[in-house]
Amino acid sequence: MRNKNNGYYKELFQNAGFRPCKAPKNFPSGGDCFEVLPEIGSGYYWYYEVPEQYNIKIHDFSFKEDTVLKMDVPECLSITWYESISGEELNPYRNLKCKVIKSFLGGNEPFHALIHRNIPIRSIGIEYQPDFFHQILKDSFGSAYENPETAFKCIDETADFPEMKKLLWDIWKYKGSASATVLFYDAKAREALSLIFEHHRKLNIKAKTVLSSTDVELLNSLGLYINDHYADKISIESLARIACMGTTKLKSAFKAYYGMTIAEYLQKVRIDHAEHLLAYTNLPVSQVAKAVGYVSSGHFAKLFSEAKGLSPLNYRKAFQK
Repeated sequence: MRNKNNGYYKELFQNAGFRPCKAPKNFPSGGDCFEVLPEIGSGYYWYYEVPEQYNIKIHDFSFKEDTVLKMDVPECLSITWYESISGEELNPYRNLKCKVIKSFLGGNEPFHALIHRNIPIRSIGIEYQPDFFHQILKDSFGSAYENPETAFKCIDETADFPEMKKLLWDIWKYKGSASATVLFYDAKAREALSLIFEHHRKLNIKAKTVLSSTDVELLNSLGLYINDHYADKISIESLARIACMGTTKLKSAFKAYYGMTIAEYLQKVRIDHAEHLLAYTNLPVSQVAKAVGYVSSGHFAKLFSEAKGLSPLNYRKAFQK
């Protein structure tokens, strides 16, 4: 009996305004390709599926208008690299980030998001069906096998996973013969699972910082403080006084709790606010930079481009056209 997941996304995308087409040259061998109808947007969705095991999906398209997506996702575990995206997840609410590895657990709440117009969704990911990943992981890790959801959750929105990024880009660039396609994708799908669990194992070894309930409460308050004062000049010493911790403890505790350094967290907050100002105001880039806490507009432009995949000016042009 075919798994209910099989062909789900092909049907979903066809019903959402995509039509079958020949894959452009910059897509990998094998698979099926769909083109966005011109009245909706532009670009392509590519899909390769092994029934009851896994599928590989490539998104490389944009919408002409802000678009709300809401869809049930079959039971699955997925891993995706986002090269470019702009928008917000709505349940729970959080900014959609690019230049990160994102994991997703399907079969629970529907995926509900607002996708911003004209900014390309450019991503590649592998989605695993339950029987497949359980069996592969048990065979690979034996007695060390753990609940896979924990391993997938621990890497959600991480930018520090170069091995996974390389593996996914290797898939996108694959131009092998039809006879070798099945073996290549199967090997990459299995390798990605092993990378996830090895990454999780290493994180567990490094996770030596134990946070008390008081520490957690103070770190939550510190995050709110940074969110309100992101445009100010914030020093580690001032944050340590607010958190009632020494600077050394604060650095390790913050990294353990938020999964990033204080500087990375502050930069994320600033860039997210800058994205809103570029999209919904006509402030010059130099003023946007100052409004979010950067003295140098050149430095701001470099950080924004690295985080969002587009320069501030190109982001504004794409969003406001």
